[in-house]
Amino acid sequence: MTRVPRTTGLLLNLAHAIDHMFLLIFASAVGSIAAEFGFARWEDLMPYGAGAFALFGIGSLPAGRLGDLWGRRRMMLVFFFGMGVSALAVALTRSAWQLGIALTLMGAFSAIYHPVGIPMLVRGSKRPGLTIGFNGLAGNLGVALAAVMTGFLVKYAGWRAAFVAPAFIAFACGLAFAVVAPVEGEAPARRPMTHAMLPKGALAKVFAIVTVASISASMLYNFTTNGNGELLHERLRGIVDDPASLGVLLALVYVAGALAQVAVGLLLDRVRVKLLYAGIVAAQVPLFLVAAGASGWAFYASMIAFMVAVFGAIPFTDALIVRYVDDSVRSRVSGMRLAVAFGASSLAVWVLGPLVKAAGFRSLLLLMAGTALVTFCVVMLLPRSQGAGLAGQPRGSGAPNR
Repeated sequence: MTRVPRTTGLLLNLAHAIDHMFLLIFASAVGSIAAEFGFARWEDLMPYGAGAFALFGIGSLPAGRLGDLWGRRRMMLVFFFGMGVSALAVALTRSAWQLGIALTLMGAFSAIYHPVGIPMLVRGSKRPGLTIGFNGLAGNLGVALAAVMTGFLVKYAGWRAAFVAPAFIAFACGLAFAVVAPVEGEAPARRPMTHAMLPKGALAKVFAIVTVASISASMLYNFTTNGNGELLHERLRGIVDDPASLGVLLALVYVAGALAQVAVGLLLDRVRVKLLYAGIVAAQVPLFLVAAGASGWAFYASMIAFMVAVFGAIPFTDALIVRYVDDSVRSRVSGMRLAVAFGASSLAVWVLGPLVKAAGFRSLLLLMAGTALVTFCVVMLLPRSQGAGLAGQPRGSGAPNR
């Protein structure tokens, strides 16, 4: 199985950074946008961003299907240029409803990356865990970049510039991808299967467990990445109040979490997946509980710790799909899982503002501790691995019908 060329792989990793960066510009700039649109509180504007995350999930289903049947290279070109156009559309909005529509359009294009770009990247990889780990690093550096870039652009050029500048980055990457990415000889669905897969019943059980775990993990991801900016502002009030400085501090949190994904990626190729996954998720529970009662620099240290655990858990669902699903159907299986998980977890974006407004960030952190506990219980239902790492093939005979 042929691996993607290095330059194409680099652009696929950059695409992951773009995907997460674009989706979180709104959360990083919500205070400034709310003030311009006449909202007294930032919490009241947050629900208008829920459509982006709903489409981020629901759109994964058709995106994954098109990736397998039409071609992943073509879909990635749609992703790059679509993200650029939608970011410019956000910058042109003049009301909250226009903003919500433009963000939802962005969510539709952002849905392409995970079911298409990651399967394209890991195809033929000899160390898929490490490949997924570095891909996670890139994605979460995009989260960090959203925090620091948006902070500076909002301060010196206004919130609209925070969408315009990244749009041209997406256009440039799309042009580069069109030049360097090899043309696919045939769509993935037309290729012969080369990966031993579990029997249908066992595969359906694993898929159900992974999807439920992915829903709760995605809820944590959405609660934290969309709420951390205002949470940090609240807990460091009177210590650090400059938005650019807060953006840098938040970016450092995300960099620490992103580096954790590389460490997890290395371990994925060596350690039993279930054991590693359960251990990281279990650590989230006490970390959220500690953060709920902390403030000042003690809270900042606890934020670094819980974001390391949240980001460290992200690679596992993609790793399990690599282990159990053949490349020829991987985009469709990923799309089904993501449509359910990301679609359901978009509820976190919808309720974040009203929840914090009504009960405060302490209640949110306690809710996240409970969500992490649910994730741990679900992960413990995964079948015991027959060997360490991702290289070993699952037991099972042949491939399912397509």
